[in-house]
Amino acid sequence: MKEQLLELSKQRRSIYALGRHLTQTPDEIADLVKKDIKLAPTAFNSQTTRAVILFNDKHEQLWDIVAKRLKSEVPSEEAYQKTLQKINAFKAAFGTVLYYTDMDTVHQLENDFPLYADNFYDWSEQGQGNAQFAVWTSLAENGIGANLQHYNPLIDDLVKEAFEIPDGWRLRAQMDFGQLKVTLATKNSWTTIFALKF
Repeated sequence: MKEQLLELSKQRRSIYALGRHLTQTPDEIADLVKKDIKLAPTAFNSQTTRAVILFNDKHEQLWDIVAKRLKSEVPSEEAYQKTLQKINAFKAAFGTVLYYTDMDTVHQLENDFPLYADNFYDWSEQGQGNAQFAVWTSLAENGIGANLQHYNPLIDDLVKEAFEIPDGWRLRAQMDFGQLKVTLATKNSWTTIFALKF
């Protein structure tokens, strides 16, 4: 039996010590993420998963939003400082994929196929899992570390406003990604600041 997928799956794990010095460009990473999500299986081939890929200042802005929002949720300053260390580790990564479910598509499927209406949201969550696994595994295959976070729904409205997210998209997860091992190196040479939505 071939076990290439099993070997790649072993490489896909939560890695928190991430840096910004990758050989891949933002465009190459964005292209990989798009292809992975497009090819991930979904019920009725519904393709309900959407993504926003943040780099550079946009990536940092996201984690600043998370840090600011959590300030009111953490019970003490000491606890907040520990939380901030964690958030700053995510911020130190190369970029972040925001995973969304297109609820307009889910609702359209519910209307089009009433016999299965109660299942479409559950099926969209399965699609999320497939897409996230596919992206995470592809990143690992390319020597890029990642971890998956879930600060939604606390940050949903703030992120929607900051990055002009469509009304029908529901935030499901945040995946920061970057260099597997932080090393001393020159400052990241990628100066393009952009957020890709698809």
